[in-house]
Amino acid sequence: MLNLDRLRTLSAVARHGSVSAAADGLHVTTSAVSQQIAKLERETGQQLLAKNGRGVRLTDAGRLLADHATRILSQVELAQAELEAHRGQAVGELRLGAFPTAARGLFPAALVALAAEHPQLRARLTEMEPDESVRGVVRGDIDLAVVLDWYNRPLSLPEGLAKAPLLDDPADVAMPSTHPLARRQSVELEEFADDEWISWPQGEFCHDWLMFTLRSKGMEPRIAHMAEEHHTQLALIAAGLGIAVAPRLGRGPVPEGVSVVPVPHTMRRHVYAIWREDADRRPSIRAAVEALRAAGKSVEAC
Repeated sequence: MLNLDRLRTLSAVARHGSVSAAADGLHVTTSAVSQQIAKLERETGQQLLAKNGRGVRLTDAGRLLADHATRILSQVELAQAELEAHRGQAVGELRLGAFPTAARGLFPAALVALAAEHPQLRARLTEMEPDESVRGVVRGDIDLAVVLDWYNRPLSLPEGLAKAPLLDDPADVAMPSTHPLARRQSVELEEFADDEWISWPQGEFCHDWLMFTLRSKGMEPRIAHMAEEHHTQLALIAAGLGIAVAPRLGRGPVPEGVSVVPVPHTMRRHVYAIWREDADRRPSIRAAVEALRAAGKSVEAC
């Protein structure tokens, strides 16, 4: 009899390409992954992994079993979703992912509401960037993710995912309070052609969006600094080191020395939840979406 947990471990190694990456995806240690694979090899009487330089690769038997494991685990998830739907209650574990400002701005209220309304549901949040969380949902590492795209730059989603809008998040331009435009009621992006920008790190979706947006306005971005966290960006702005786009979700109090000014043609991020279509009937998914939407309405009302 093949063990589902061990099949899940083998599937993770196949998806991630290494034991260490599989361990990160499963939130376990590398030794735990190695032990599960060793037990699965004893159960099957086959070598499933072979050394490949400093890493490992799947053997022919390993690839064969990993392919079957993917189908088996998909059927198990579908069965769990239908059983949960038949029971009509949100129960069990729900693995959630969210980008940092959503984790800060939406999830505290949403998780409290889920715990109060569905005491048998164990929701677990992991903070991650949108691209990473999309991959996590597709692979089955997480059940639901909160992701974003921009009004002029949609995020590409793979087939097989369902999504639900949660809120629109306006963004302002943050600048030092000594900036000549700091006391304006509104600004246009084109007015900052000579300014230095503080951006998200290269390779991130929001960095690519900023480059695309500024260039579409006829500006070649002058990136002075890059920081992932908005609070770090605001601290750099307070020191007079540049300007930045500052979304409102999860922003919190603006530090002294920083002014935020809206753009008339409002820059907005679209924030939504995604999950696999085969889990669509799970009451826990619906409960999480409802809790996140309620949290989003509270944010928009502020």
